[in-house]
Amino acid sequence: MNLIVAMTGASGALATKLLLEKSQWPVTLVASKMGRVVYEQEVGPFADLEALAAEIWKDADLTATIASGSVPTVGMVILPCSANTLGKVACGIADSLVTRAAHCQLKEGRKVVLCVRESPWTAINAQNAATVALAGGTIMPISPPYYMAKGRDPNDVSIAEMLGYYVDHVLSLFGQSAPRTWEDIR
Repeated sequence: MNLIVAMTGASGALATKLLLEKSQWPVTLVASKMGRVVYEQEVGPFADLEALAAEIWKDADLTATIASGSVPTVGMVILPCSANTLGKVACGIADSLVTRAAHCQLKEGRKVVLCVRESPWTAINAQNAATVALAGGTIMPISPPYYMAKGRDPNDVSIAEMLGYYVDHVLSLFGQSAPRTWEDIR
């Protein structure tokens, strides 16, 4: 079974690349138009990310297999997840493959993790996050586990390393063992 990874137009695209590299499952990738733009601005050619995926769908293709709950998957991660996408998922708007796939995963009771990047939040964002959580989704703002660098000079810890720790935590929600946890460094 594949892990669905969707990316939307919020900053933090490097985390998407790290997740694809670290996932123990084959990845089905779908990106919004702005997700692609942000990836190219922050990381590089989108084709390089596509090369890491087992399957790729266009966001406008609502005939894709992941637009149906009858196709089994490990679950879905939206990384990064914009406030716009959070709002659409919370309100049941399935006008793109990203939001349709999220709804399919939620209705089937599968794990859906929205890695919200935007900050600060309005009360609307908080209400949308609560709505998604009540529907069975997990809201996991892109907030790296800084404690993983315990005992190290902060100037020697890279953004990529911190996002790698974050991605390990995201994948652990689906059952993949993290290489290191708090227990290893405390």
